[in-house]
Amino acid sequence: MFINASLIVQMIVFLLLVGFTMKFVWPPIVKALDERAEKIREGLSAADKAKAELKGAEAQIAKELAATKAESGKLIGDAEKRAAAIVEEAKKKAEEEGAKIVAAAKADAEQQVGRAREALREQVAALAVKGAEQILQREVNAGVHAELLSRLKTEL
Repeated sequence: MFINASLIVQMIVFLLLVGFTMKFVWPPIVKALDERAEKIREGLSAADKAKAELKGAEAQIAKELAATKAESGKLIGDAEKRAAAIVEEAKKKAEEEGAKIVAAAKADAEQQVGRAREALREQVAALAVKGAEQILQREVNAGVHAELLSRLKTEL
């Protein structure tokens, strides 16, 4: 087995190429790969951190949403109570106004009854005088007998 000179020259060139590559080409490639791996690790850790923050934010949002719902429920309940109180107050005022109207109507009716009774008394007194005139066949003087007619009115 003879190794010829071209094979030896090729081996020397190959070894020089490997040496050159190991000294000048390989370190920047390894450095770039290490930097890339570090960036990937940083990106993954940032993604994990962002996920954790997102979960925390979602939990905070859920808490705030629950608090807001509770507060709005309370406000709605208060508004319903206030509306019911306003309705009750309006009912009371309406009942009071109705009672005043009924009382005024009763007083007016009593006044009208009193006036009607007075008018009826006067009419009865006049009829009594006319009846007495006819019975006595003479005219009774109302001015002379005013006291008698007053007593008659009060008795009726």
